[in-house]
Amino acid sequence: MPRLTIDTKYLTNQLKALLAIPSPTGYTDTIVRYVSRELERLGLTVELTRRGAIRALWQGSRRASARAIVSHVDTLGAQVKALKPNGRLELVPIGTWSARFAEGARVMLFSDKGTYRGTILPLKASGHTFNLDIDTAPIGWDHVELRVDALARDRHELMRLGIEIGDIVAIDPQPEFLDNGFIVSRHLDNKGGVAVMLAALEAMEREKTVTPVDIHWLFTIAEEVGVGAASILTPDIASMVAVDNGTSAPGQNSSEFGVTVAMADQTGPFDYHLTKKLVRLCQEEDIRYQKDIFRYYRSDSASAIEAGHDVRTALITFGVDASHGWERIHVHALRSLAELITAYVTSPVEIERDRNLHAGLKGFTRQPLAEAEQDLASDSDPAE
Repeated sequence: MPRLTIDTKYLTNQLKALLAIPSPTGYTDTIVRYVSRELERLGLTVELTRRGAIRALWQGSRRASARAIVSHVDTLGAQVKALKPNGRLELVPIGTWSARFAEGARVMLFSDKGTYRGTILPLKASGHTFNLDIDTAPIGWDHVELRVDALARDRHELMRLGIEIGDIVAIDPQPEFLDNGFIVSRHLDNKGGVAVMLAALEAMEREKTVTPVDIHWLFTIAEEVGVGAASILTPDIASMVAVDNGTSAPGQNSSEFGVTVAMADQTGPFDYHLTKKLVRLCQEEDIRYQKDIFRYYRSDSASAIEAGHDVRTALITFGVDASHGWERIHVHALRSLAELITAYVTSPVEIERDRNLHAGLKGFTRQPLAEAEQDLASDSDPAE
């Protein structure tokens, strides 16, 4: 079945709604409820793990050799490290991101007594006081502090407000959706991926799509701290495609247009056969694509493999400029990813051996050239 038509208005509306819900790692209950209700509205059966990762099942023609599509709902953020004598708060990051991009951010702090607005500032923030010293101040989380927009002149007044060590701080996304298709916001990693998955599902439901195997739609809650899909997979899942951001930056081949297929990240190459199939689908369905390798990057796929899951993994991405900072994407990439997902989930199963957890040599895959000098003519294994 060819790729389906994606409703880009639905896609961008979902992205706007997702961005409006704060969800730093460790504070994801609200966005889990939102995504779960939307999945149920689209007709899927939804279940949650103990901590809130989402499994939604699209029933296919058979259960064995099931496929999974995964993205994460959690984002970068911060946490209160200390209450300072001057009434400000020391912070530590949630996830890996630079304090360079934290400076000037408007935030929401969640305490047991309620929420507070605030701003992350460098320790020397007043130009009229520090003059050029502001420009030479070092960069790092030890050199910023959170100013809470409440009466908090010292540590005791912070305590009176109910603010404590460990409180979660969500960074405002401040999104802009431009008429030319560009989208600028924090946290496009990976609310863009979640919106892409929902848009693909909306198209499948609208077209009453039939898939050859069950499709598991997975949404993890701790990818930014390395947990990701470590504990969400079931044994019947044979292959998993992660949807996340690529890195449009000097030295990279990612693009803000089309699909960027990741060939490897810092944990090593992705599955040869699954990646080749995704590239072939892009070619057959006339979906713009490019390939890239990420050196300082890990995804839900990496966490699944490291946890010991015997599953084929791949990573398809939308190119993000200034990832983990002031991020920018284009709706063309989001739409292209959703199109590729619809083409993949409806495509025939080519490696029938994958329905078994363990099997013999018969039906095992073959990579070109690796066995060229061996006489395996009687073996009709698939190449992809």
